[in-house]
Amino acid sequence: MPSDMPHLSPLVGLAARPFPLLPVSLALSALTRRIARAHPGLMRRLGPAAGRRFLIDAVDLPIVLLLHPARLRVTAHRRTRLPVADASISGPLSAFLAMLHGAEDGDALFFSRDLNISGETEAVLALRNALDDAELDLTEELAALSGPLAGPLRRVLALAERRSGVALHRADLPGVWT
Repeated sequence: MPSDMPHLSPLVGLAARPFPLLPVSLALSALTRRIARAHPGLMRRLGPAAGRRFLIDAVDLPIVLLLHPARLRVTAHRRTRLPVADASISGPLSAFLAMLHGAEDGDALFFSRDLNISGETEAVLALRNALDDAELDLTEELAALSGPLAGPLRRVLALAERRSGVALHRADLPGVWT
């Protein structure tokens, strides 16, 4: 039985529905390239799983994402036209972000069914282990891409985190957010 992970308001999903897919894909691919440059061990840790395609289905969003690590590419897709993937991970966005930021244990999220996997389980485990080892902080990665807007972005994301309960930064890294 899934736990009580926070879910995004349906209004967020509704507001995101008209977003054009190409700019979302380009922005997420740029973020992926930034992460790969800043954390080169991530790709090594992925090993052969880097060549797999991962469908990331945040069920509270109107789109799904296809991550192809070897190509450093993420593409956004409408739910009506799901892309072909080797493995799929689905659950609320808050569960993905909690796992990524170390706020929740990935195994516990899978066993509680907050996150569900299908397809090549071994590839999903390699991805989870690589992300755990990289100790990513998406807020800091986004701030690094945002230049002079880094400070205001951090403040907006900190406020969003406090209001939503969704982990938007890595709390176990000292001195990142004060």
